[in-house]
Amino acid sequence: MEQITQHTQPGDEPIGAIEEVHGPVVDIVCARLPPLHQALSCAFDHERYTFEVYRHLDEHRVRAIALHPTGGLKRGLPVFDSGGPLRIPVTPHCLNRLLDVFGAPLDGGPPLSPREMRNIIARPATLAETIPAAGILESGIKVIDLLCPFVKGGKTGLFGGAGVGKTVLIMEFMHAIVSLHQGVSVFAGVGERIREGHELWHEMQDAGVMPHTLMVFGQMDESPGVRFRVGLSAVAYAEYLRDTLGKEVLLLMDNVFRFVQAGSEISGLLGRMPATVGYQPTLMSEVAELQERIISTRSGDITAVQAVYVPADDMTDPAVSTILSHLDTMVILSRSQAAKGIYPAVDPLLSSSKMMDRSFLGDRHYSIAEGVREHLARYKELEDIIAMLGLEALSEKDQRIVLRARKLQRYLSQPFHVVTSHTGIKGVSVPLEQTLFDCEAFLRGDYDAFTEEQCYMRGSMQEKINV
Repeated sequence: MEQITQHTQPGDEPIGAIEEVHGPVVDIVCARLPPLHQALSCAFDHERYTFEVYRHLDEHRVRAIALHPTGGLKRGLPVFDSGGPLRIPVTPHCLNRLLDVFGAPLDGGPPLSPREMRNIIARPATLAETIPAAGILESGIKVIDLLCPFVKGGKTGLFGGAGVGKTVLIMEFMHAIVSLHQGVSVFAGVGERIREGHELWHEMQDAGVMPHTLMVFGQMDESPGVRFRVGLSAVAYAEYLRDTLGKEVLLLMDNVFRFVQAGSEISGLLGRMPATVGYQPTLMSEVAELQERIISTRSGDITAVQAVYVPADDMTDPAVSTILSHLDTMVILSRSQAAKGIYPAVDPLLSSSKMMDRSFLGDRHYSIAEGVREHLARYKELEDIIAMLGLEALSEKDQRIVLRARKLQRYLSQPFHVVTSHTGIKGVSVPLEQTLFDCEAFLRGDYDAFTEEQCYMRGSMQEKINV
């Protein structure tokens, strides 16, 4: 709340007064109309409320969405103009903090001492300032670097349900950015459950990645206006860290679908006519407003990893399709992989990247990745025959492919640094070059004499040989 009070001077003349309150929707009569997305504020009973203007009703009235619970508000209360859109305090010392959509602390620490205030609604960098994808951002995670590599400065969608290792994978990405690239992470909890946010915060502290991480939360019990804007707050912090520190910035969002849901709630509250499947008519522009700011400039890179919930497992859902159109890489976490004990539970056949191209990856990486996919795809085709008739019913060539595919499947599992305290297995990061060397050897048959257990939950195969 302290961050909000500094935007409104008590001595200022009010811009208007509250006329009606309908849940989070507040109609305000104004002496002069504030522009759309202007932040307004009101004080009552030692509490301060913030509103964002979404609609001009007529020459003297605006409709705004409250960013705080509206219990206690009443007609006639004076409303003050903040002078601009919603702003957040930014400082190079914002890392290792847990903040809300306003930049106020949620971790019990002192408020940020800002060097400047930054608008959360801003234009993306111009085309002249942006730089194209320059290569792969290595994560040290074998299956991702090989089959669905992260693009430096690109956007990755992480599709997974509960219990398949999504949170662990997100924390491992943070660890990789800190350890491999000396970068920083910004985590946006969009509509997070308080339990989930609390557990993630403590797990990240235990894993040692919080000193290089900023977390911004808009929780599930808050106004749809908060859940709709917390992603932009996180992007504004990521842009600030990119421009001031010039380092790799990893932006993680969980969950982008809840951002779309919050926009749908606001659209309904404003009385707009719903569009396809009940989504808001402004779906595409709202998603673009968020996604188009996640770009790389000459100052540094922002690489985004976004968790996406798929309603009813329907990838043709309008919200999912709209988000997909902005992504470079799609990582699918499979419950069947998790059931086999293969972690990370990435489905190597469904996961893909727009950058899986020979001209981008190079001939060697592309050929090895295709060979691994072919082996795994052939094994999947033969699984039913093996279950009914046994491995001996296959041809000698197919038997060889199946045995190598099973070893590759287990080789693509990997112990993570962030869960070492739980599993007792020391985490490993495997360079892409080593992953390519090992997979090439698997495809040649160099490791045919190894058992499947010898390939499971290891780093590189060279480490196993040297043991």
